[in-house]
Amino acid sequence: MKKVLVVDDEKLIVKGIKFSLVQDDMQVDCAYDGEEALEMAKKTEYDIVLLDVMLPKLNGFEVCQMIREFSDMPIIMLTAKGDDMDKILGLEYGADDYITKPFNILEVKARIKAIMRRSSCKVVEEEKKKIFEKNGLKIDCDSRRVFTEGKEVKLTAKEYDLLELLAFHPNKVYSRENLLNIVWGYDYPGDVRTVDVHIRRLREKIEENPGEPEYIHTKWGVGYYFQD
Repeated sequence: MKKVLVVDDEKLIVKGIKFSLVQDDMQVDCAYDGEEALEMAKKTEYDIVLLDVMLPKLNGFEVCQMIREFSDMPIIMLTAKGDDMDKILGLEYGADDYITKPFNILEVKARIKAIMRRSSCKVVEEEKKKIFEKNGLKIDCDSRRVFTEGKEVKLTAKEYDLLELLAFHPNKVYSRENLLNIVWGYDYPGDVRTVDVHIRRLREKIEENPGEPEYIHTKWGVGYYFQD
């Protein structure tokens, strides 16, 4: 069953969307302000999020941007009719699509299904990428084993998780806070120095010259990324 999060402070709109999507055998959760939506998105990986721009506490752009820090779940922004700036900003902040209000529920459902189809194809493609290889570095995702120049490298669980996350999202810069939250979890009591220590150890194990890394690079003042 596909899981959908509908976020709007107009309860009648939420009720109408939920009723229609449930008819199509979708599981629908509802939120009525930005903070509630963000908390729900952290706890559940939704197949799609319908996100209104004008929300109490945190607006839709802020929620979209924050979700993008930890998830690629598809987001459709609900914008005011004719407000092109809202549409542009929504896409800039990481939304996959937008629908203008007032909308036809059939259009909403068609857009949702189209994005879900694209996402399903993406998942299938990702499944094919069970083995990552680049310039002598090999990551076998099924066995969680890593090799450099054909020789196995022993990594801790967290070192492996960091490497896999960075390698499968090449050139995407992750802040130390993002990496701490994704790999260690939001309730982890440690600080970002934990990330620095693990990155240093990881470089010592996989880089020929850790001082001039080939794979894991530092974006000064921002975070770390895997260079494609």
